[in-house]
Amino acid sequence: MIIGLTGSIASGKSTVSKMLKEKGYPIVDADEIARLVVEPGSPTLLEIQQQFGMEFIREDGSLNRERLGEWIFTHPAEREKLNGIIHPAIRKEMLSQKEKWIAAGAGTIIMDIPLLFESKLESYVEKILVVSVTPEVQLRRLMDRNVLSEEEAKKRIQSQIPVADKEKRADAIIHNNGTLAETERQLNTLIEAWNI
Repeated sequence: MIIGLTGSIASGKSTVSKMLKEKGYPIVDADEIARLVVEPGSPTLLEIQQQFGMEFIREDGSLNRERLGEWIFTHPAEREKLNGIIHPAIRKEMLSQKEKWIAAGAGTIIMDIPLLFESKLESYVEKILVVSVTPEVQLRRLMDRNVLSEEEAKKRIQSQIPVADKEKRADAIIHNNGTLAETERQLNTLIEAWNI
C-alpha cells in the first residue's frame, strides 16, 4: 500500500512521519528530496541560479533557502516559476525512491508529501493520511517554531490549501492538537484499521 502522508505547515506531519519511520516503515520524504535536488552542482540549482540570480546562492555554492523563501512568499509569480523548476526534479526522484522500495519488497511505503494536494500528487498514492491541527494551534506553533510575527505566519499558512479542505479529501485524519502520546495512539489505531 502506498500511503500519502500530508498536512499543513506546523501541523505535526513530520512528527507522524518520524513515528512511522521508527516503526520501520519506508519513508519517501519530499522535503528531504527537495534539499537533495538543489545540492551544489545539481542541474536544478544551476537553473535556479540562472532564473533568479546569484543573490540566492551562498558563497559555498549552496542555495540560500531562507532568502529565496522570503522572496517567493512575497512574489507569487516568482513562486510559480521556482515550482516549475523544482517540482519536476522532486517528482522524478520521489518515483525513483518509491520504485526502489517496491523492488526491495516493501509492503507499505509512506510518501511524505507536505504539498500533496497543492502539487496535485494524489495519483501517486493509494490512501491519504492528513495530520490536522486547529487554526489556533497551527498559528501558535508556526510563530514559535519559525520565530515569525503573526502576520508572517498567517501569510505562510494562507499560501497552502486550508487544513479543513485537506481533511475532506483524506482517507484518514490524525488530530495533532494534544500530546505526542495521543497522536501516537491515533496512529496505532490507524495502522491496525488499515492492516499495514
